[in-house]
Amino acid sequence: MKAERILMAHGSGGLMSQQLIDEIFKAAWSNEYLESMLDGALLDLPAGRIAMSTDSFVITPIFFPGGDIGKLSICGTINDLVACGARPLYLSVAMIIEEGLPLADLRRIAASMAQTAALAGVKLVTGDTKVVEKGSADGIFINTTGIGLIPAGIDYRPQQIREGDHIIVTGTMGDHGLSILAQREGLRFSTPVSSDCAPLYAIGRKLAPYKADIRCMRDPTRGGLATVLNEIAVQSNLGIIVRDKDIPVSPVVRGACDMLGMDPLYMANEGKMVIFTAPEKSAAVLETLHSIAECQAAAIIGELRAQPAGLVLITTELGAERILATLEGEHVPRIC
Repeated sequence: MKAERILMAHGSGGLMSQQLIDEIFKAAWSNEYLESMLDGALLDLPAGRIAMSTDSFVITPIFFPGGDIGKLSICGTINDLVACGARPLYLSVAMIIEEGLPLADLRRIAASMAQTAALAGVKLVTGDTKVVEKGSADGIFINTTGIGLIPAGIDYRPQQIREGDHIIVTGTMGDHGLSILAQREGLRFSTPVSSDCAPLYAIGRKLAPYKADIRCMRDPTRGGLATVLNEIAVQSNLGIIVRDKDIPVSPVVRGACDMLGMDPLYMANEGKMVIFTAPEKSAAVLETLHSIAECQAAAIIGELRAQPAGLVLITTELGAERILATLEGEHVPRIC
C-alpha cells in the first residue's frame, strides 16, 4: 500500500479495502479458515457444550507498557471463555478504524493479536473492518467474539458455589488499571508499572481435572476484585469475607493508590482470575496455580458464608470488618 495512514477509501469496499485486508490482516493472521475469504468462517467443532463470548475494546492510549489494544482484545475474550470453563478455539475480529491512523500502528496491532492468539492456540477466523471520519473513533475500536469447547464435567457458575468454599486470586490486583492511568496522565514511579495483560489459557487447562471442585471463575476487569466479589455474593445469595492482608497487591500499586486516594481492589486487571473452589481442594488448586508463570503470586484470600447474604466484608489489618461495596461511577475511565 502506498498510503502511510488510514484513508476513508480503505473502508470503501474497493481495491484499497482489499489491499488493507490482504497486506495487513491476512498477512498477520493467515490460517486455513481465512484462506477461503467467505462472508463467515466454516468451523470444525468437536461435540459437546460450546461457550461463546464477545467484548469491545476502546482503550486510551492504544499502546501501553505490557500490551496494546490488539493484545488486550485477544486476552479479554480468551479470558472470558476460560472463566466459563471453556478451551478457547476461534475468534472473530471487527475493527472500527479512524481515518488518519498510521498504517505502522495498525500493522503493530495486527501482529500483536496474531502473536497472542497463537500463544493460546486460538485461530482468528473471520472479521470485519470499517473506517470512520477523523475524530469519530479515537484511533481504533476492536470487537472480538470467541468460541470455546467446555470439557465434560465442568460447570463454572455462581449457582455452584457453596457455603465454606474458598476464594483464590491468581496474582496481584490493580496492575492494568494503574498502568493505563500512569500512561494517560504521565505519572512516573520509582519502579515502572506494567499492565498484567495476558491470555489465561493455561489456568483453564491446568484446573480442568478438578472439575466440580472448581465452582466458578471470574476475571476481575472493570471494577476490579471488589466488583466481582459483590456480583458473586448477589448471584450465589451467600456472604463473602476476605482478608485484606492476604490479597496480593504489588508495592508500587499499593503506594501509588495511597498517594492518589484510590483503592487497588477497584482497579482493573487483564491477566488475573478469581476462583471459587471447594475448601478441601483449595490448597491443591493453589499449588497447581503456582506452577503457572502468570500465577506465582496466587493466594487464598477468603471464603463464603451463609450470612450476611449478598454482602462482601473485608477484614482489615487491625481485625475490624467493613463492607466492601460495589463500585459507583468510574474509578479509571476507558481502561479496556
